[in-house]
Amino acid sequence: MRGEESSDSESGRMEESSVRRSLETLCQELNMDEQTATEAMDNFTAIWNTYTLEGEVVHWLACSLYAACRKGSTPTVGKGLMEGNCVSLTRILRSSKLSLIQFFSKMRKWADMSNLSQDFRLRMDRLERNFEVSTVIFRKFEPIFMDMFQNPQGAEPPRQPRSRKHRRLPCHISDVFKFCWTLFVYTKGNFRMIGDDLVNSYHLLLCCLDLVFGNALLCANRKDLINPTFRGLPPLYRADGHVSSDEPPPCVLERLCELHDGLVVEAKGIKQHYFKPYIQKLFQKQILKGHEELLTEMLDPQNFIDNNKAINREYEEYVLTVGDFDERVFLGADADEEIGTPRKIIQEMTTSQTAAQSQLQQHVEKSGSLAPSTPLTGRVYLKEKDLLVTPVSSATQSVGRLQSMVAGLRTAPSDHLMQIFKSCSRDPTESILARVKTLGQTFKEHYTNDSDDTPGAHIDFAENRLKLAEILYYKILENVIVQETKRLHGRDMSVLLEQDIFHCSLMACCLEVVLFS
Repeated sequence: MRGEESSDSESGRMEESSVRRSLETLCQELNMDEQTATEAMDNFTAIWNTYTLEGEVVHWLACSLYAACRKGSTPTVGKGLMEGNCVSLTRILRSSKLSLIQFFSKMRKWADMSNLSQDFRLRMDRLERNFEVSTVIFRKFEPIFMDMFQNPQGAEPPRQPRSRKHRRLPCHISDVFKFCWTLFVYTKGNFRMIGDDLVNSYHLLLCCLDLVFGNALLCANRKDLINPTFRGLPPLYRADGHVSSDEPPPCVLERLCELHDGLVVEAKGIKQHYFKPYIQKLFQKQILKGHEELLTEMLDPQNFIDNNKAINREYEEYVLTVGDFDERVFLGADADEEIGTPRKIIQEMTTSQTAAQSQLQQHVEKSGSLAPSTPLTGRVYLKEKDLLVTPVSSATQSVGRLQSMVAGLRTAPSDHLMQIFKSCSRDPTESILARVKTLGQTFKEHYTNDSDDTPGAHIDFAENRLKLAEILYYKILENVIVQETKRLHGRDMSVLLEQDIFHCSLMACCLEVVLFS
């Protein structure tokens, strides 16, 4: 018995020694401070002695290390204390060879075992939601960029001469690709209400593409940047003539929305109230260089290298202080491995889609018709149609359906509904209008004010959503009253229309529908 106990204790000491060496190696790679490393080891040891941890030990150490990093704070020059210890999640995952998807799965279990605070869990939920949104957005970014610009894949930028006297080379398309994505994720990170919202993030991406495309049109080497077959390219810019840089470039945002499942009203709202003022602010702070009034000349040789470095530097600071996850990981060659989503699946889908398109082309050449010759061959085309549905298109289409549903209606009772009100023994018109106004004011106040979880939205967004909700409210109210009148054989509706809880519930449901879509 004593021999078994001594062998067990010796085995335990060896395991603990191995774990400690793994943690020390990890901390050395990350240049971690001693206090955080000690806390991470203590927390890991407590969990290790209580639970059975499946998988690589270093992966669980990464979870313990991340939790310890986020508990501390670091003094800064001029900004007081900063949350965390300036070690980003991306560096922890790279050093521990843990993919982001695996991290979220293990971190949820670690939070339960360690009984981490609710604030930390909410932070993880926001981080995971932001990652999910960015993953979907990047899959849209690549094809849209290649539709507007030259293909950046496989092309290496020329090396910059070491001599400072040598003139700077024009920007390369692969650098523009990375710059556009970095500008997007940096801008998105500064608006929390946009970061974890798929539709808002997508429209912000379209705004970034519109800005970079407008700058590319004014470049001397625009032939090397612009895709000449882009359907949104203005006719003036198809010519080889000189383009004046004193005039603002054409806005292709509306055309992008038409081509790539965007909503023009939402995209213009994001551009007007969030994106454009923020880019102007970056120019004023000298983070971006170029024509400050027109927001151009960003890609010119004398400005682009500095702009690219500045945006990357600012984003790195954001990741260390606030962002945790470096979304430039999508640009790397090892992106699929680091994220945990193998690209083979995407390639197989692309191959099958190409095969379906070639079959369709052969069928058209033989029969001269798009109609399939038999129901059996028609299945191929149905499958291809399903591939066109994406999370972004699904989200934007739901908003589009809602807007088309209320198109042509007003934020007031219709003439038919007003007649129903007047036919009641007690006319409820004034009380209904007053209640809707009060509820609308309450909604706008709460929607535009900051909360613990999310920052407030711009007043224009609140008014736009309230407008849709009010139209929907009156539309549904009319349908309900008409149906109830038929069911009750024309009985007086005064009692129902005076029920405060009915109207408040209906208005709340309409707001939920609008916000959810």
